[in-house]
Amino acid sequence: MIPTQRVILGAGLAILLIITAASIGLDVKSRSDAAWVNHAVDVLKKISDVRLLLRQAESAARGFEIYRTGSFADEFQATRDRILPTLTDLERAVRDNRDQDELVKATVPLVTRRVEVAAEVIRLRAADDQAGVSALQGKGEGRGLMEVIVANLDQLAAGEEKLLAAREADSRRTGIVLLGIDVVGALVILLLVAMLLRESQRTTVQLKSSLHETQAAREVLEAAVAERTEHLVTAHDELRLSVNVLQSTFRSMAEAVLVIDSEGNVLLSNPAAERMLLHRAGMNLRNLRALSDVFHGDGVTPLEPDELPSVRVLRGDAFEEMEMIVRPHSGNSARHLMISGRPMLDAQGVISGAVLVYHDATTSRDTERQLQQSQKLDAIGKLTGGVAHDFNNMLTVISGNTETLVSHLKQQPELQRVARLIDDAAERCAELIQHLLSFARRQPLQPRNVEINAAISDIAKLLRPTLGEQIQIETVLQQGPMTSHIDPSRLTNAVLNMAINARDAMPNGGKLLLETHRVVLDEAYAQANVDVRPGPYVMLAVSDTGTGMPPDIQEKAFEPFFTTKEVGKGSGLGLSMVYGFVKQSGGHIKIYSEEGHGTTIKLYLPPGEGMAEVAAPVAPQAAGGVETIFVVEDDTLVRNFVTAQLQTLGYKTVAAADSKAALQLIEAGQAFDLLFTDVVIPGGMSGRELAEEVAKRRPGVKVLYTSGYTDNAIVHHGKLDDGVMLLTKPYRRNQLAEMIRKALNGGGMVV
Repeated sequence: MIPTQRVILGAGLAILLIITAASIGLDVKSRSDAAWVNHAVDVLKKISDVRLLLRQAESAARGFEIYRTGSFADEFQATRDRILPTLTDLERAVRDNRDQDELVKATVPLVTRRVEVAAEVIRLRAADDQAGVSALQGKGEGRGLMEVIVANLDQLAAGEEKLLAAREADSRRTGIVLLGIDVVGALVILLLVAMLLRESQRTTVQLKSSLHETQAAREVLEAAVAERTEHLVTAHDELRLSVNVLQSTFRSMAEAVLVIDSEGNVLLSNPAAERMLLHRAGMNLRNLRALSDVFHGDGVTPLEPDELPSVRVLRGDAFEEMEMIVRPHSGNSARHLMISGRPMLDAQGVISGAVLVYHDATTSRDTERQLQQSQKLDAIGKLTGGVAHDFNNMLTVISGNTETLVSHLKQQPELQRVARLIDDAAERCAELIQHLLSFARRQPLQPRNVEINAAISDIAKLLRPTLGEQIQIETVLQQGPMTSHIDPSRLTNAVLNMAINARDAMPNGGKLLLETHRVVLDEAYAQANVDVRPGPYVMLAVSDTGTGMPPDIQEKAFEPFFTTKEVGKGSGLGLSMVYGFVKQSGGHIKIYSEEGHGTTIKLYLPPGEGMAEVAAPVAPQAAGGVETIFVVEDDTLVRNFVTAQLQTLGYKTVAAADSKAALQLIEAGQAFDLLFTDVVIPGGMSGRELAEEVAKRRPGVKVLYTSGYTDNAIVHHGKLDDGVMLLTKPYRRNQLAEMIRKALNGGGMVV
């Protein structure tokens, strides 16, 4: 080896030794920097552990405050036992930093006091010392301590994050310098090799070829790394967007979503779950099960423990729209829930947890139930109206003839007594039919603007002797004018029926309260009650302090003949009459009742316009006359009875069985002074249509209608058409005489 090569080799070796020493020193520094970085990360973890334990302690304290169960108190104590050791670890970890160490030492007594305050609240709650709890919470000490603690922990975390950033920067700089020294060393080696082997052309060529290949491979590798980095950045952005969309969707869902582990612990819950079920992460469904009673969809059959949704889904069952009703022990309203469940499997196919989705169907189920009840009551009403016509025809004949028998049997008391019994029975049958027609909304109302407060005050005076001294009657009437467009006589009957029901529910005495208010039923209320139109109403509430009604009885309360009273003590038609009156008047009725506490029935009546109307006094009518009455009645018995009664009153009569026969007689020139026609008659026309046809031939004809069942011919929206006179079947002889005379004197409809 020539001297020049020896000098070069010696210089190269010296440079390599220097580079090696520097590399070793920098490597030692790099390891030290890494250790400090790890130390900062460990401190941040300990700060996070303190935060987590504080949140767990507060969550357990709130859980105990809400549910008063020992599991939350045990959880709080276990968390409390871990807080101080964790703070001690954190204090040891920051001793190398004076500022951080002082901040931790200042935070420790605050945390200790905050935990003591929470423990004191739990102790007071357990002792049911509400005054102590209120006094302690009124100080706001716990909230103030927590704010200072959180601020201190935030300051600690910020300081450690700043140290972490600085140490990571130092570590990166050391790494860069170390990499530079390594590169320089590699270059020196390459230079020495090049100088030592430059005399060998073959070695030089091979070395150059190797360098070219290395450069090409590096370029390929750099391109691949750049492409891979671009893909990773794109994938990360897409993943972050997907996560944000999923989180937003999860939190905004109306359905409650719970993710549970194999032990029933809630791992994840959305706001709807916390609002609807009072469930949140950290709770256990097995503990929550003891806070309420759970039933099948019928609301009667209890749900067995192995049928609960969480038990089924952790057993491996996947189900959709499982129905159950939850009634909390706290007294909150029951919820009708539809649940879907799916088990979650790990990589080995073992059930590791489950997802449960709860839909609150309470409102929709209530609406369905109300609609079914309304449809059932409408069907009963149609059936009632269908039979009322024929019953009233028969009762007209029975009542009229028994009345005649009673008047003609004065010399035979025994037979007269029998006739009176028949007459009384017929009268009761007539009342029963009228009650049913009232329920069926087939009664012709005569509404006017009624001052509700004045009417209720008058009715209250009427009720006092009716209900007896053991019932205390009170009125709470909203001040100011309050009119409703209703039939006042029907209102009196409705309040009387409700008051009698209330009296029977208070056998040992009690209080009956009559209230009036102006109210507005909004769209939300109308959606929850299928038969309600939104808008203003006059509300009349009748409340008692009686025995109350369970929910199943409330659903049937308006059905005719349904009663909970003993046989012979109630017909079961009182509330059905009230229901029919309110519905036919265009209003709404609602029952609120609780067993052992009493019942409130609220009548929402249509408001009136203008001032209250005073009923005109009825002038007495003559008993008979000499005019000719044209009787149109399809029932032979009724027709014969009516013509006989009219003839005894001095009138001449002409009779027809249907509209066709009546028109033929009129076209033949038959003279008469009053058309007395049934509303429902055969012959192709109703009584109203017959009257209109007669009016075309004889303008100004006077008409009196009669019917045992009113349809839309003369009644619209539950109200008799203007100018129409109606004699409702069954009727007595004096009622017939009075209405005939009134119609002839100009009170009847002239068409």
